[in-house]
Amino acid sequence: MKQVTLHDYSITVEENLSDLKNWIDEQQYSQFIILVDENTKKDCWPIFKAQCHLDEVQLIEIKSGEVNKNIDTCQNIWKQLLDLKVDRNALFINLGGGVIGDMGGFAASCYKRGIEFVNVPTTVLAQVDASIGGKLGIDFQYGKNLIGLFKNPKRIHISKAFHQTLSNQQYNNGFAEIYKHALIGDKVQWEMLRAVEDLRQLEMDKVLYDSLLIKKRIVEEDPFEKGIRKALNFGHTIGHAIETYSLEHDETPLLHGEAIVIGMIMEAFLSVEKVGLSKNELKEIINVLRSKYIDYQIDSNILEEAWQYMLLDKKNDRAKVMSALISSIGTPVINVELSQGDLKNALEFYSNL
Repeated sequence: MKQVTLHDYSITVEENLSDLKNWIDEQQYSQFIILVDENTKKDCWPIFKAQCHLDEVQLIEIKSGEVNKNIDTCQNIWKQLLDLKVDRNALFINLGGGVIGDMGGFAASCYKRGIEFVNVPTTVLAQVDASIGGKLGIDFQYGKNLIGLFKNPKRIHISKAFHQTLSNQQYNNGFAEIYKHALIGDKVQWEMLRAVEDLRQLEMDKVLYDSLLIKKRIVEEDPFEKGIRKALNFGHTIGHAIETYSLEHDETPLLHGEAIVIGMIMEAFLSVEKVGLSKNELKEIINVLRSKYIDYQIDSNILEEAWQYMLLDKKNDRAKVMSALISSIGTPVINVELSQGDLKNALEFYSNL
């Protein structure tokens, strides 16, 4: 078992959920509410139930997917909480990926001005990204996470037992954020990751722990994203626009990590001209990322719509689109303005790879 301790909560990385069970046994919660979607209900709930043995659990089920991360789903959650007569002494457990964690934490933090919640992330993506930092929220109209707040969970418990439920596509999807953490904060970890052909063969306890330590260091230095925490948005300024466009137009939309990989390649390209990333490191980044992810063909008509999505990004400063780039592998540069011309150049560069 490995543990990452922040100032008011901890993240436990373990083979099973024994530490969570022991902690719950010591508490005096009035009810246990577990938020799932149809996938985690089928694949992850049996694992959780077998390892935690909670009595009188109430499941709230929502539809999976980023498309359902909205206020309508939150209203559904709140209605079910009221129907179940849930009081403020209950514990709300988010069992699932990033959408469940973001939206479930948001719903719990708003219900009756807040009930305590625990995150049990079941995807690699949620375990290394959404699990730490206290950022909660929902998508609103044309922007990701435009409505939300900062609120830390009571605890986070990460178990490798859930990895068996993930397809290779979903497994690799989570590694996008592991690659990102290395690119902005740990060249040694990047060197280790770039040499790996089969990600399933990695010692995941160590990989998850090391990646979480990078994010912990950044989040503790800047808990409300006023400075260096913006580095965690590397790949996301363009990546979120690509992801939103895909959600709107593709029959099978990109996964979050797949969109962020595209964003990291484009923003690494822009880093060469804007902040001095070497062309050799750009080539290295492209080769590593493209070897693990689908070859997505970007629509030639994407420019105007993607730019409008970028103008709505919550990290912007007034009318300026702001991004985080890298001057070298492991060294981020924050608050770099991007223009529509930059986006055009990056789209053309990616399309010609």
